Amino acid sequence: MPIFEYKCGSCSNEFEKLVRASSPAAECPSCQGTDLHKKLSTFSAVSKSAFGAVSSSATLDTLPAGCGTCGSPDGPGSCQF
Repeated sequence: MPIFEYKCGSCSNEFEKLVRASSPAAECPSCQGTDLHKKLSTFSAVSKSAFGAVSSSATLDTLPAGCGTCGSPDGPGSCQF
């Protein structure tokens, strides 16, 4: 079940929405508009193989975090790198 990022064409509100196959069409939570544009988003997946020899007792605290230093005006996770 992916989470999509949208920007409303009517009021410029930006929001995220969990989308299921059975979900109705998305609408802006601010103005209920349907002129929505999907934003290009990064995605995240965690697996043991992605970090080499991660033990089965690894927690999210031991996994690397985003740098958060790019200063992108679109906020964390929207870095162009």
